[in-house]
Amino acid sequence: MKNEESLAYFLNESKTIKIDELGKKIRIAILGSFTINGVEETLRVKCSQNNIDCRSFVGEYNQYNQEILRENSELYKFNPELTFLILDVRHILGELFFYPYSLNDLEKKEFSENKIQEIMNLLKTIRKNSKSQVILTELQVPTYSPYGINEQKEEFGIKQMVIEINKKIKHEIKNDNFISILEFNEFVQKYGEQNIFNYKEYFSGDMKISIEYIPKFCNELMRFVIAYTGITKKCIVLDLDNTLWGGVIGEDGFDNIQLGENPVGRSFVEFQKRLLALNQRGIILAINSKNNFDDAMEVIRKHPNMVLREDNFSCVRINWQDKVSNLYEISKELNIGLDSLVFFDDDPVNREFVKHELKQVLVVDLPTDSSQYCNILTNMKNFELLKITDEDIKRKEMYLEQRKRIEFKNEVSNLDEFLKQMDIKIKIKKADNFVIPRISQLTLKTNQFNLTTKRYQHEEISSFSNDKNKIVEGIEVSDKFGNNGITGVYIIEKTDSEWIIDTFLLSCRVMGRGVEDIMLGQIIERAKQENVKKIKGKFIPTAKNKPAENFYKEFNFRKEGDFWVFNTEQETKKVEHIKVIENE
Repeated sequence: MKNEESLAYFLNESKTIKIDELGKKIRIAILGSFTINGVEETLRVKCSQNNIDCRSFVGEYNQYNQEILRENSELYKFNPELTFLILDVRHILGELFFYPYSLNDLEKKEFSENKIQEIMNLLKTIRKNSKSQVILTELQVPTYSPYGINEQKEEFGIKQMVIEINKKIKHEIKNDNFISILEFNEFVQKYGEQNIFNYKEYFSGDMKISIEYIPKFCNELMRFVIAYTGITKKCIVLDLDNTLWGGVIGEDGFDNIQLGENPVGRSFVEFQKRLLALNQRGIILAINSKNNFDDAMEVIRKHPNMVLREDNFSCVRINWQDKVSNLYEISKELNIGLDSLVFFDDDPVNREFVKHELKQVLVVDLPTDSSQYCNILTNMKNFELLKITDEDIKRKEMYLEQRKRIEFKNEVSNLDEFLKQMDIKIKIKKADNFVIPRISQLTLKTNQFNLTTKRYQHEEISSFSNDKNKIVEGIEVSDKFGNNGITGVYIIEKTDSEWIIDTFLLSCRVMGRGVEDIMLGQIIERAKQENVKKIKGKFIPTAKNKPAENFYKEFNFRKEGDFWVFNTEQETKKVEHIKVIENE
């Protein structure tokens, strides 16, 4: 293991973290049924590497029951946003782990049901006493049975018992948006039980994950941290030559590039299949290649072994510009930040140039051996989401439609005429079980047109939606080219005399079409109907929300202290080219 991946490295680095320089903030609690020394330090360092300020609480050794069940425990005083409950199979099964056949099948089933109820009670208690998202590690299925090869013939052997416990807990929490499962058995399969479980460390300190593999285990925890904090990457930008196929199209020609016909060619096909799977899940793909456009596009359109086709790429830059300039243009065309991009390029010179010039872009260090590309991609944790929404799945189609909008805009003589011909419609969607996850996701991810940049988790949005003194709604935008999905959000605090805009945001991909004006106009009209005289809102500047800076001013709000204020007796902006469909 490299030095920078060792536990000693993370323990040393944890002492040098400069908290004030970090962006996102999160409070993480770590509870375990065994010794978890090093997890907290490693997690804080990995968070800082992702520009996250992690404040942590670690429960005392095997005191997770007490911390969870006592209402005034240190756990609840800490008020975590994310709680990892790390349980191990030896602890949960006790002596039954060694002597599973000391009970008959009926007794083992009763034992399993009791353990399921105990664990579910812990999860429900955390949910009751805190607003924390809870991540439970599943129990490791034992690889050894004293029955040996006859284990499979048992009606309810030890392996089946643990599988059943895991299965029923997953079923119980399936529809709970605030509890997730860490697939610990996948972690064991990936690295091997004999590597992860070290008997010497277990006997000396009740460690169930060896010191050497603590950093790798923390990588699994980080998948949830990244998803929770909303720093998920949105777009993979790909070079072509020796990245999506072997060889150089301009030199080797269409018939001689390596793609599918030999071991090297098959590695590129496999890599493309993995990329396509992510694309179908909602990760955007783009091309950034120094190449002759027609030669490269011929491969994409016509090569029989090409998996990714033209429609899979939401943005294409095949030219002789430098890679940095192209990345700027890709970011601008897709209306996403540079920090949403992941760059794959086989050329180390290009990679170093991008790293130096665009520190926001995640640059993947590809080896010369293309057989490793798939392994690198599948081990990346940067694309995780706590919940995949319909908008995520449809994102590829939405960006293809966006390309058509741009082409259409270039054909039309002026902006007003373009907007009139777009046939834009918006639906105002009340927060419900279908809309709440998307509203939360937008508050976590939207930066550019976001007046206050307040971040809200699913549970907070759900709570707001049940508050009669709040309005929580999402805005679905469609036009002649397709449906953009829910791309706008507002949250209003209501009093008898005035309304305060807590949150007002719009996805960058629909900015500049008048949607934001319609949203604010709708709020004002509803306030008038309820005889509310004033609407107030703040603009809280960040490094990224400059596009929203003058929004209130341009809508004739006036500045009063920290607030922008609108008198509802004033006239509002009229937007004629958008049709509004309310309260669906």
